[in-house]
Amino acid sequence: MFVHKMWVDHELSKMVSSGTVPFPMLSDAGGNVGQAYGVYDADAGVDVRGRFLIDPDGVIQAYEVLTPPVGRNVAETLRQIQAYQLVRESKGSQAVPSGWKPGKTVLTPGPHLVGNVWKEWKVQMAFE
Repeated sequence: MFVHKMWVDHELSKMVSSGTVPFPMLSDAGGNVGQAYGVYDADAGVDVRGRFLIDPDGVIQAYEVLTPPVGRNVAETLRQIQAYQLVRESKGSQAVPSGWKPGKTVLTPGPHLVGNVWKEWKVQMAFE
């Protein structure tokens, strides 16, 4: 928790316009949460850096685990959250291609889409 405090005070607070962390942070002394999610490094006694997108039903929809020298892409995390929200709100009647962004073309899942996603993706990428 002390490392989190230093990171918030000296780094994150300077990167966000509000100056405060817009999400709760977790300190996992003892590694119980890390063990549950499979990211606890018992030899080092710490959790490996990772992020998990968990839907309102408690189901992990996505996760990413990176070693400390490589930073995470916050914009990609936000894009994925927006994509999962869209799919959830549509009750699965819509899907999004790779690289989808809000306002871009969505897909309608079904047999017609099998082997044809590239066509939709190619059209979408041409307009970016």
